[in-house]
Amino acid sequence: MSNTVNDSAIKKLKLLFTVVDRPKGEFYLDVISQFHVNCQLAVGGLGTATSEIVDLLGLEPHKTVILSVVREDLVDTIMQTLEDKFATIRGGKGIAFAVPFSSVIGVNLYRFLSDNQMGRE
Repeated sequence: MSNTVNDSAIKKLKLLFTVVDRPKGEFYLDVISQFHVNCQLAVGGLGTATSEIVDLLGLEPHKTVILSVVREDLVDTIMQTLEDKFATIRGGKGIAFAVPFSSVIGVNLYRFLSDNQMGRE
């Protein structure tokens, strides 16, 4: 029996939500894509604060909400990278959280979403 790791082993997936100011949306799409993320969706969002609060605090009311399908084993690394970017990029603050992705129909779709190709992890 071989002790080698099976590169095509099933890895759980999570759906990562990242909410950032709209001007930084493309930047964060690029940051997340560095982690072999094949499926991302960016949609526009609007904050719920009143215009007076937005003006007073200098907030950007227009947001980009990024939904990314990521492998569970990469979530901690991605979250740490996002946290570092939120703290260091000017105007780059945001929030991020991940929820379990409970099922995928079809082997080929799973392989695409998990970036699980033979001989590559």
